[in-house]
Amino acid sequence: MRRVWVRELAGWIGALGVSIVIAGQVAASARSELLFRDGDSLIVAMFARSVLAGGPHDWAMSSVLFLPESAVFAGLEALLPLDVNALLAVGAVVNLLALYGALRLAAGRRRDGGAPVVWSLVGLVAFGVLAATETSVSRDALEPASLQLTTTYYAATVVGAVLSIGLVRRVLDRARGGRGLFVALGVVAAISTLTNPLFAVWATVPLTAVILLGMFRSVARTRSAVLLAVLIGGTALGFLGRIPFAAWIANTGAGYAQPEQWSQSLGYYGGLLADRLSTPLGVVGLLLSLALLAWAVVRTARADDAGSRLVAMVAWLAPILVVIGAIALGTHAARYLQPIAFAPVLALVASPHAFRMPSAVARVVIAVTAVLVLVGGAVSIPRLAMAAEAPDPDLRCVTDWVSASGRTGAGQFWTVRLPKLHLADPSQLVQVDHQLNGYAWLVNRHDFDVGAVSFLVEDAQTVQWQLPTPAVPEDVIECGRYRILDFGDTTLPLGPQRS
Repeated sequence: MRRVWVRELAGWIGALGVSIVIAGQVAASARSELLFRDGDSLIVAMFARSVLAGGPHDWAMSSVLFLPESAVFAGLEALLPLDVNALLAVGAVVNLLALYGALRLAAGRRRDGGAPVVWSLVGLVAFGVLAATETSVSRDALEPASLQLTTTYYAATVVGAVLSIGLVRRVLDRARGGRGLFVALGVVAAISTLTNPLFAVWATVPLTAVILLGMFRSVARTRSAVLLAVLIGGTALGFLGRIPFAAWIANTGAGYAQPEQWSQSLGYYGGLLADRLSTPLGVVGLLLSLALLAWAVVRTARADDAGSRLVAMVAWLAPILVVIGAIALGTHAARYLQPIAFAPVLALVASPHAFRMPSAVARVVIAVTAVLVLVGGAVSIPRLAMAAEAPDPDLRCVTDWVSASGRTGAGQFWTVRLPKLHLADPSQLVQVDHQLNGYAWLVNRHDFDVGAVSFLVEDAQTVQWQLPTPAVPEDVIECGRYRILDFGDTTLPLGPQRS
């Protein structure tokens, strides 16, 4: 038993080192824009800090509520004396560690001749290699693995999906009992669906299909039927749990489904794939994904038990179902396709057999690997810290001026969110559209109670202003990529809210 705990602890330590290496690599690339500065990526930090600060809350969320992500970020902020960028960097490492934990669950219990800890680490490394090949600055690029490092782009849903697959595998691996596993599966399905309905597409649908297929060849049909009932029931409870949050859900997501645009969707995703293949790293990433998918098919054919077969089958079936579904529904968002990144990695933990080698050689391999991971992690900490602490004098210019003014101003979504997050009092910047209507999207609607503003912040992403009343700024403050239009004693009334 002691050796088991030592092995598991070593796995977590190794996963920490690997996670730091991955986070350092992604943060050192152009992808750091999504980690630290992207308007969408900041909602969790904004929401968590607002909750910790207290005060009234009337948030306008998207179809995603970000509940687990916000809880983790709030916990990190309460425990660690770090600024927001450093917390986002730590959050990236935590997200990868959570993925390792889910992969370890999916790898099953240790058996004679098995090495689930090692293969879970290999799975995390493979996922990290995929993330490292993603270097685009665009949030819309077909680069889903690196999105796991952000606090916003469905990291908790990815972990929840892999956890569900692991829990189903653990149930199938047991001859009887496992009531706690059934309960855990229902809870994970309910919470994951509550916070993000995409869980139903990424996990419930593929698992249901695989379990139904397995029932035709399994003698344990009753257990499979109970699994289906728990999984689907938990998902249904998650949807019901969203009802009390209806006032916070500014968009249910139903409008994203436009089946009549399936051909445009096909062309859109085809274009993203072509862009991905236009770089050598993109080709490497695609080849690795194809290799994992091929291995998943092989493991499905060679599986010697129901649990291994289920994990291997989900590894190749989930990406296919999600891609077909995304095109059939006419969607235009690469972030919906994240199973093409995390699901194929499951092929590595479906049947985690140990390599046979002399014990002396095995000890040398383990020692060398451990040293490489620890050294890589140690070297990557300064790299990650440097990315998080990169100076932004333009941003500092804006936040210093706004704080010193003691007044309230406004800006458009892609412009205002970064300065708003970094202000001591975020309510000093109100999120509006180009006509100065309150833009109620991923923001606390109580910000609009101010009624009027006396300055505007703009940058290259700002749409030409159409102010409700004629006004000329008394002063224009240049802050690098930002400009502040200061109207002095003149106030500009806010229009009605829209989302």
